[in-house]
Amino acid sequence: MERNRRKTKIGVVVNNSAQKTIKLHIVKKEPHPIYGKYITKTTKLLVDDPNNQCQVGDTVQVMETRPLSKTKCWRVEKILNTQNHDKARNNA
Repeated sequence: MERNRRKTKIGVVVNNSAQKTIKLHIVKKEPHPIYGKYITKTTKLLVDDPNNQCQVGDTVQVMETRPLSKTKCWRVEKILNTQNHDKARNNA
């Protein structure tokens, strides 16, 4: 069964302290409507991570889903780029 077209976004994980939930920052640059200078805007999303796979610093793709809680309506689709956490722990 094929799903309907759903919105997808790509962002960086900034917090994973909650169980099965991550906080994601999505950064976009938009020109100022009058002056034309590019302004960085950040969107914060709470995303469902059912397997607790995501770590802070990972780049992930998320998909829109039905509301899972009051603030959570996105789900991790796949992890695009992962930080090498084991190597950082060994060097410290």
